Amino acid sequence: MQLRNNSARTWFMGAIIASALLVYPSRAGAQFTDPMQNIGVRPELLKEVGIDQKLNDSIPLNLTFRDEHGNPVELAQYFGSKPMILSLVYYNCPMLCTQVLNGLDRSLQLIPMEIGKDFNVVTVSIDPTERPVLAEAKQVMYAGMYGRPGAVQGWHFLTGDEPQIKQLADSVGFRYAYDPDSKQYAHASAIMLLTPEGKISRYFYGITYPARDLRLGLDEASEGKIGSPVDQVLLFCYHYDPHTGKYGLIVSRVIQISGFLTILIGGILLIVLFRGENDTLRGRGI
Repeated sequence: MQLRNNSARTWFMGAIIASALLVYPSRAGAQFTDPMQNIGVRPELLKEVGIDQKLNDSIPLNLTFRDEHGNPVELAQYFGSKPMILSLVYYNCPMLCTQVLNGLDRSLQLIPMEIGKDFNVVTVSIDPTERPVLAEAKQVMYAGMYGRPGAVQGWHFLTGDEPQIKQLADSVGFRYAYDPDSKQYAHASAIMLLTPEGKISRYFYGITYPARDLRLGLDEASEGKIGSPVDQVLLFCYHYDPHTGKYGLIVSRVIQISGFLTILIGGILLIVLFRGENDTLRGRGI
């Protein structure tokens, strides 16, 4: 009995440590010497990063970008009769941007509405150095993953010059910053729904977008309706690790809370296990 309890205790302890390492992968080496270091503290660059909800504001439809084939396009050509989903990322992003696009693609596969037929999707790179050849590769990949006709005609990946990118980002409240040391962009993750007239209808934060909410949001946007402000749960595509002096993996309050809950639950299980073992020993008069 004691051997079995010891094995269970070892299993629980291993699970707790593994969970902590998964939640804080970039700080695994220093986590146990200073577990509270930097929790909830943003580096200076991130203090300028975030998303300001500008519901019912219009984006500048006269802005010119380059499509995935290198052709100049005005945003206006994607509007007029259909709502649009807008995502701001950068294509060479080593962290969060891919998760934003993957999450969007998964959600869109679950709704009956179809890209190109019922709505359009426009993804714009915030990095002015990226070129159409990279945008085209992204379009081919995500149109293939989506797997329905019309995706190539309805999901566009644009690149542009910094003034146009900044103006578009400002119009939707998307605040980002570039760090020359890490050569990465610090930004939060979200997608925006826009009406056929180019007005901001709704924001979705994070990297998962409930299919039901997304469908209802598109229905409302198609009718020109404007949603209500939503709570911000920001997930940042940037993190400075003071232990290593390097920029680590994704950081957010959600991930931090998840890690804390994992450790807390594991601790409770250990307490229950220890009490059960002690009761058993006392019952035997040991």
